Amino acid sequence: MGIFTRFKDIVASNMSAMLDKAEDPEKLIKLMIREMEDTLIEIKSSCANAIANQKKVQRFLYDIQEKENFWAQKAELAVKKGSDTLARQALQEKRRHTLRVEAIEIEVTELSIIIEQYRNDIQELESKLKSAREKQRILVQRHIRAKRKKSAQEEIRRVDSAEVMQKFEELENHIERMEAEADLVNYGRPSTLEEEFDALEADDDIEAELNKLKSSQSSNNNDTNNA
Repeated sequence: MGIFTRFKDIVASNMSAMLDKAEDPEKLIKLMIREMEDTLIEIKSSCANAIANQKKVQRFLYDIQEKENFWAQKAELAVKKGSDTLARQALQEKRRHTLRVEAIEIEVTELSIIIEQYRNDIQELESKLKSAREKQRILVQRHIRAKRKKSAQEEIRRVDSAEVMQKFEELENHIERMEAEADLVNYGRPSTLEEEFDALEADDDIEAELNKLKSSQSSNNNDTNNA
């Protein structure tokens, strides 16, 4: 048995409330749409049969009306010819056909009411189906967004996990060790070219200061000897 057992169940259904309570709204809306489509096919088929029956009954009605007119004309002819007996017989046949016409006209009217109801049902169900398909489209989009959001949140939780943070700390420690090892590699090695030039400049300063001291002492010695 489907979600809906009769047309009025579909029309009276509150899709929004049903979807809110459903564990799997997307699956439910698919079932609802399929049930609506099947019901719509059944109603259209019933409507087509009713229209076909109405046309058939309408043709039969025309035939009976023609016979009714035929016997009415025969009754008039019999009266003109002065044959009351034939006139009475013709009127009896006319009356019999008149009663049949009245019964068939009622049937045609009832079929018209049924067909009109079918058409209203079809229109209402098509509107309901359109709304359901729109909700299905929205649900699919929401489902896609929800999956993406869930995936993103899971990735965030994964990155924020203690295990990942521990790996980052291990990586940071590893890099620090590599930097320390690089510093130790240069430790105790000959000075760089820049340092060598700095040393040469320092040597020049020392030599200049030494020469200055020597010159000063030589001058002092000369003064002593002259005295």
